[in-house]
Amino acid sequence: MSTPPAPPRATLLLLAYLAFVSLGLPDGLLGVGWPSIRADFGVPTETVGLLLTAGTVGYLASSVLAGFTLARVGVGALLAGSTLLASLALTGYAVSPGLAVLVGCALLLGLGSGAVDSGLNAYAAGAFGPRHMNWLHAFFGLGVAIGPLIMTAALSAGLAWRWGYGIVAGAQLALASAFALTVRAWQRRAPEPGAGTTGAVPAVRVPVLATLRLPAVWSGALAFALYVAIEVSAGLWAFLLLTQGRGLSGAVAGGCVSAYWGSLFAGRVVQGVVAERLGPRLVLRVSLGGMAAGAALIAVPGSAALAVLGLVVVGFAAAPVFPLLTLTTADRVGAAHADRAIGLQIGASGLGAALVPGGLGVLISNLSVQVLGPALVVLALALILLYELGARRPAAGSGPERTDAAGSGPEQTDAAGSGPEQTDAASSGPGRTGAGPERTGSGAAEAPAQARSAASDADYPLSGPVRPVVDGR
Repeated sequence: MSTPPAPPRATLLLLAYLAFVSLGLPDGLLGVGWPSIRADFGVPTETVGLLLTAGTVGYLASSVLAGFTLARVGVGALLAGSTLLASLALTGYAVSPGLAVLVGCALLLGLGSGAVDSGLNAYAAGAFGPRHMNWLHAFFGLGVAIGPLIMTAALSAGLAWRWGYGIVAGAQLALASAFALTVRAWQRRAPEPGAGTTGAVPAVRVPVLATLRLPAVWSGALAFALYVAIEVSAGLWAFLLLTQGRGLSGAVAGGCVSAYWGSLFAGRVVQGVVAERLGPRLVLRVSLGGMAAGAALIAVPGSAALAVLGLVVVGFAAAPVFPLLTLTTADRVGAAHADRAIGLQIGASGLGAALVPGGLGVLISNLSVQVLGPALVVLALALILLYELGARRPAAGSGPERTDAAGSGPEQTDAAGSGPEQTDAASSGPGRTGAGPERTGSGAAEAPAQARSAASDADYPLSGPVRPVVDGR
């Protein structure tokens, strides 16, 4: 395949970054806008769970089905249509006469966002290379950080919350137009050196029941649900805590919520480099401990300064957890089970994002907004416990042929577990690097061929490539 001209490639890269920013904007709007939305419609606080559930259902459904859509209409058309759908959904938010319409718009927004996320990940894995894959997800966090600023600016100017959604709807419409104008360019792509091997390499097919019987699969799924529950709950209810529980003004509290999401973005950029040097396990342990410490600061009653500091600590510490947990899935369950485990983890994270924040809304409505801090502490400690249990459990299928990533044998694979002979992500050696934007394994180039060779010897067909959607989600 020939390399596309440089200007179109730069244009597509810019559009991809803008698209990931746009994916995060609606998430940031809801936390600041919900108190006003609730008051307008006269509904209880916990009703936000309906919006989160509808959005999650749409997102998960479109993420799974996007592969079929890609085969039929191509990446460019999928991105244009899905972004247009998201724009229409946000316009529906802006003109919604009641809660029922708002829930329907949340479903449509989830459908559009999930397809955009899946389509861009599929394209970027084959065209942009590992560095841009990592930074694309960081820019999702930037979008979530900008969202509260847009809503806060609208409310501070005396405008209704609907203006915040209307502004973002206009931005999405402009992006959809740009995608439509570049449909053909999205089809003419060539992988950069090293691209195409950054996602999970096709693994040997094993019986479904064999995967479902592994305790590590379910503990990993629960860990993802807990992590996303912490991330979303902190961002969603922080504004209410800071205004009603700590006495800050709406403008100041909105800026603090934006700082929380901004710390998630900054942490993803900085700690990707740290993980590359120190390895994912150490960074995960420190990050999980940091999340618990930040949650404890939020739980301290009375002090607005400590609550704000705790939010920033939680955001910065949480930044690398989702991608590094995804990266080390094969270490926990075995390479042959990693593709299915990742799918379950992504699904569980969606459920955690919808159910737990909604459940916290019920507690806040019936008790007090002060329960947010202690609830985050409990969730963070449970996540640490699950991770440590999984880290101590031998990976399924790891045996004598399981090699170190720094080794040089013929069966050597990448540290992400990209072949049937799974590697030890905790190993270290002169040729091994971590999980940062330019993560490589000393056998990464040979891994796809080795995986296919091993699969052939085992007389199994190969499954398709696994490209998990990362948080950012």
